Amino acid sequence: MAYRNELFVFDNEIPVLSVVRNYTEDDFDELIAIQAECFPPPFPEELWWNREQLQNHVDLFPEGALCIEIDGELAGSLTGLRVDFDPLHPAHTWEEITDGGYIRNHDPNGNTLYIVDISVKPKYRKFGLAKQMMQSMGHIVVEKKLDRLLGGGRMPGYHRYARELSPEQYVQKVLSGDLNDPVITFLLKCGRKPVGVLENYLEDKESLNYGTLMEWKNPFK
Repeated sequence: MAYRNELFVFDNEIPVLSVVRNYTEDDFDELIAIQAECFPPPFPEELWWNREQLQNHVDLFPEGALCIEIDGELAGSLTGLRVDFDPLHPAHTWEEITDGGYIRNHDPNGNTLYIVDISVKPKYRKFGLAKQMMQSMGHIVVEKKLDRLLGGGRMPGYHRYARELSPEQYVQKVLSGDLNDPVITFLLKCGRKPVGVLENYLEDKESLNYGTLMEWKNPFK
């Protein structure tokens, strides 16, 4: 079922109409350009979305391939896949659970919608677009009667406190308001709740390869 949601976002105090919709093959060039803008050198170009990955997204799970437009300009994207997640055995890496972004492991019967990637053009990052796309993904969780929206978030502030805090203690400091982490704090504002810390989740020097597993549970389940 195609998804389309028109809503206002704000440029400072000025309301601007945005559209969240499914991305299609016609959007691939723009989506790759957004990745290049979001992750400029020295970030390796081979880690940007490629056309094979994007084709898999729209072929295997088009409902989980979302983008957002401002005045007809593609401004960001959010991609997910369905997995069968067991909360009693949460350990995984980003590479394992997303098939390295190719999502060939997408499970049409999976109980969980898992976030693969989120990207927003730098000039639009104060508009709240990522939050709107995240809420739209929550709509899909409800519509498909899934258990949760789940994903691992970077914890880029952790490297500054690693000598004195364990990853779990760092997350608790963010939850208590003693620390602010750009990613964890943002996901909290999107309604996500930390449910654990994943070791070797992704290669990321700032996070020391840790990720915070964050969940939004379907309130109707």
